Amino acid sequence: MRILVADDDRDAVLVLTMLLEDEGYQVRGVHHGTEVLDAVFNFAPDVVLLDIGMPQMSGYEVARRLRERYGSARPALIAVTAMTRTVDRAQARAAGFEHHVGKPYEPRELLALLGGLTKAS
Repeated sequence: MRILVADDDRDAVLVLTMLLEDEGYQVRGVHHGTEVLDAVFNFAPDVVLLDIGMPQMSGYEVARRLRERYGSARPALIAVTAMTRTVDRAQARAAGFEHHVGKPYEPRELLALLGGLTKAS
């Protein structure tokens, strides 16, 4: 499975990328919302792990644009964010996210979620 990790925190991208690569996933990381759109086109990920509070373009806007551009053919979108209130989760769902993982997250739970997506494919 190909996974794109998008977070403005470079250390968060590095740590998550290493974790996922150790599990056998093909991973790319980006740090700005606008980079996500290019990376989805060029890397063709199956899943995008996307922070909501990104510079240049929020995760909500990225999700909307991916939904508009690719429709149901877009990658699965998982919000990985500190924005965990009920209203934040509702906004994420409305923007097009299928899943919402709060920071700080438990790595085993995130890996289990990804494993479930692999089995559903």
